[in-house]
Amino acid sequence: MFAVVLSGAKQYLVKEGDVIRVEKLEVAAGDNYFFDKVLLVSRDGKSVEVGAPFLKSSVTAKVLKQDKAEKIRVFKMKPKKNYKRTYGHRQPFTELEIIKIG
Repeated sequence: MFAVVLSGAKQYLVKEGDVIRVEKLEVAAGDNYFFDKVLLVSRDGKSVEVGAPFLKSSVTAKVLKQDKAEKIRVFKMKPKKNYKRTYGHRQPFTELEIIKIG
């Protein structure tokens, strides 16, 4: 059993028990989150239900943690102009465990 859900303009292929990282959601750690934008569901692996654009079923997930990803460093330079800039960025994310596809 698997499903394709939409979260933050990205699509995720999920199965029960999977742990995924999505863009930051305003949900506290330990709470349940319901994906209401389900694009596709396959219950037995043979038949597939496709939404137009979404299905009425939902996917339940448990919020494991809110965190930030590893820092990336960005370096800009213009040769012969004495211009150098370094900055970093840490993208916030929410880690979810898929509990039930319904």
